[in-house]
Amino acid sequence: MFEIAELGHALKREEYKQQLPGLRTQLLSVQQQLAVCGFPVFIVVSGVDGSGKGDVINLLNEWMDPRYIRTNAFGRPSDEERERPRMWRFWRTMPKKGEIGIYVGSWYSRPIAKRVKNKINQKRLKTELLRIKQFEQELIDDGALIIKCWLHLGKATQRKRLKELEKNPETRWQVTKRDKKHLKIYNQFIRIAETVLKTTSTVDTAWLIVDSHDHHYRNLTVGQHVLQRISHHIEQYQKHLKADVEFFTSNPLMPDQSCLLDSLDLSKSLSEKNYSKKLAYYQGKLGRLAREAHKRKISSILVFEGWDAAGKGGAIRRLTRAMDARNYQVIRIAAPTDEERLHHYLWRFWRHLPRAGKVTLYDRSWYGRVLVERVEGFASKMEWMRAYSEIVNFEEDLVEHGVVLLKFWLHIDKDEQLRRFKEREKISYKRYKITEEDYRNREKWQDYELAANEMFSRTSNHTAPWVLVEANDKRFARIKVIKNFCEILEEKLDT
Repeated sequence: MFEIAELGHALKREEYKQQLPGLRTQLLSVQQQLAVCGFPVFIVVSGVDGSGKGDVINLLNEWMDPRYIRTNAFGRPSDEERERPRMWRFWRTMPKKGEIGIYVGSWYSRPIAKRVKNKINQKRLKTELLRIKQFEQELIDDGALIIKCWLHLGKATQRKRLKELEKNPETRWQVTKRDKKHLKIYNQFIRIAETVLKTTSTVDTAWLIVDSHDHHYRNLTVGQHVLQRISHHIEQYQKHLKADVEFFTSNPLMPDQSCLLDSLDLSKSLSEKNYSKKLAYYQGKLGRLAREAHKRKISSILVFEGWDAAGKGGAIRRLTRAMDARNYQVIRIAAPTDEERLHHYLWRFWRHLPRAGKVTLYDRSWYGRVLVERVEGFASKMEWMRAYSEIVNFEEDLVEHGVVLLKFWLHIDKDEQLRRFKEREKISYKRYKITEEDYRNREKWQDYELAANEMFSRTSNHTAPWVLVEANDKRFARIKVIKNFCEILEEKLDT
C-alpha cells in the first residue's frame, strides 16, 4: 500500500515556486466560496514521525485565511475528557459550516497507538474502526467534507530525517524519546497503519497517501488535493440539496399506521395521600443513590419527551428536589441558536454531556429531529430518517462509557391537554407557558403520534429503552419517573 509513497517523488524548487502562487490564489478563492456554503470541512493530517505534519498544517494556515481555520491537536486525554465518551473531545471542536477544522492527533491516533502497544487485539481494532466509519458517515450525511492525508516516509528516510532534525538546534526540540522508540517498531506500526487506512477508506473518505521524501512535492500535493476536494464538494453540495428536497416532498406521513401510545392505560392514578407517602420514600431513596453514584463517578442522563403540558417540568422538579444542586443541570431544549445551526444537530447535545458523577436532565432532546423537525418540515426526510441510526449510535456511546441513560415519554390524551391549557391560562405564574403555537400543534396531533410511534420502534432497545409514562394523572406520572430512576441507579450501583 505504501510502496508508491516510497519512490522518492521530488519537485524542483523552481517548479514549486512557479506553481505555488496560482495554488494559493485558488485556495483563497475556494475558501471564500466555502464561507457561504452550508457545510464544514474536516482535514485530518496523519502519518509517520518526521514526515512534516506540522509543516503542512502551518502552510495550509498560511496559504488560506487562518481566521476561518481551527487547528486541533490532541495528546493524552485530560481528566475532563476521560470523564466523557471518547468522541466528546472531537465533537466539541467541530468546525462551523463554512469553516475548516484541521486535525492532527485525530480520532485515529488512539486506536493505532493502542494496537501498536498490544493494548487491544485485532478484533477490537476492527470494532474501533467501525465506530470511526460510523462517525465519519454521520458527518458526511450532514453535508460535511472529510479530507484525510497520510504523510509517509520509508524507514531509512525516517531515520535520516530524524537525525537531520536532531542536528539542527532550531529543530532539535521536535525529536522526542517517543519518536526514537517508534522508529524501532516501524515495521509493526506500518502494518497496523495499512490495516487502518484500508479499513477506513471509502468513496467519500479515501485516504491520500503522500510521499514526504521531498517537502516541495509533499506540500504542493496536499495543497492541490485540498483544493480539488473542496471545489468538487461545493459543486456537488447544491445537487444534493435539490435531490433532498425532491425526496422529502414525495414522501408524506402514513396516516393509517397504528400507534403504540393507544395501548397505554391513562386511567392509572394515585390518591393524594398515597402520592405523598411514595414521593417522600422515593425522593429519600434517590438522594442516597445519587450521592453514591456521585461518589463512584457514575453519571446519568435523563431525557424527557412528550406532549405539551404533559408534566415534564413537574417530573423534573420532583427529581431535582431529591438531589444536590451542585451535581445536576437541567437543559431546556428550544429552537437551535444561530451558532447551533452552524453545526451537526447532535453537536449541542454532546456539549452538555455530564462529567463523571453528575446528572444532566434534558427537557426535550435530540429526539426533536424525528419529532418536531420531522412534522413541521424543519428537517428533510433524508435528514430525519438517518437520524434514527445516528441517535442509536450516540446513545450506544453513552452507555458503553458507563452513563446511566433513561428516556421518558409522558403521555396524555387530547382532552386532558386542553383541560391543562385552560387551567394554565387562569393562573398568572403559569400563563406564560401557553402560546398560540401550543394550540396550533394540537391540529397535528395525529402526525406527532405517528412520528412518536416510529421513534419508539426505531430507537427503543436493550441498551436504551423508552419508558412510556401514563401521565393523565400527574401524581402517578411523577412517581413512575422517580421510581424508574431509582431502580436503574440501584441496578447500576450493584454491578
